[in-house]
This record gives sequence, C-alpha cells and structure tokens, in this order.
Amino acid sequence: MTLLYHTPLDAATQTTLGIAPPAPLAMADRVRFSELDALNHVNNAVYMSWFERLRVRYTQDWGVSRYPDGDNNPRIVIRSGTIHYKQEMRMDEDYVVTCGCTAFRTTSFSLAQQIWSGGTLRATLDCVLVLLQPDGTERYPIPPGVRTRFIKIDGAEPYD
Repeated sequence: MTLLYHTPLDAATQTTLGIAPPAPLAMADRVRFSELDALNHVNNAVYMSWFERLRVRYTQDWGVSRYPDGDNNPRIVIRSGTIHYKQEMRMDEDYVVTCGCTAFRTTSFSLAQQIWSGGTLRATLDCVLVLLQPDGTERYPIPPGVRTRFIKIDGAEPYD
C-alpha cells in the first residue's frame, strides 16, 4: 500500500493501517532526522508540533477558522491538554495523526488526537479549545454549521 502524506485518509485506509476506530480527520507523514533527539528517537516536543499541524487543518476544514483570511477569525486557544506518550518512534517511521471532536459547549470544544505507527498507538492528546473574539476580549460562539459538523461527522455531543 502506498501511503499518501499530507492528504486526508479515508476510513477504509485508516482501518487498513490498524487505526480503530477511524477518525474524522487523519493524515500521514514520516519521521525526519531533524525530529530526533540525542537518544535517537522522536523528541517529545515534536509530537506537539504534529498534533498542532493537524489541529490547524481540522479547524480550517471544519470551518472553525478561515485562517489566514480576514481579521474576523476567532482566536483559538488551548485551555488545557493532556498528552500520553505510549511508545517511542524512530527515524523513517511512517505515522498517522488523527483528530476529532468529542464534545462541545457554546464557545469551547474538546478534541481527541492520536498518533499511530505500524498499527500501534504511540501517543494521545486530549485538549479543550476555546474560541475568543478576534481582539481576545470575550468568548466567540461556535457557528451553528460547525456544531452540526461536530455532531454528524465526529459523533460529538453537546455538554453544558
């Protein structure tokens, strides 16, 4: 199987790669030399970059942010996050980062992200994102179309 990098992977491809259940958004890449530390495995900080890269794509694709267009985009900030490192990764490993909303409120939502390689879960990140007005002074409501997408595509549930 030829793995396409930087291209959203469909549910069937994710399943073939051992990702269960498939995520609403998943993209593949390969570990680069520059991402290794002195112990010759992926530096812990790099996982956060991988998660962020897909999280930005997710917010764009789902319509949360229209970055870089216009000045009316909400500020998206991480309120909290918990990362779990499950197994180290090394040079030239293919990996897949996944992302999906698990729950949402009026101005915030929870994301579950994972990194998979060789059919094995390597790291997870659970985080809460808050939307703020462009000037950062107050909260920004999640648009109705995004809320609908969270429910229909991600299977997320509103919580209050």
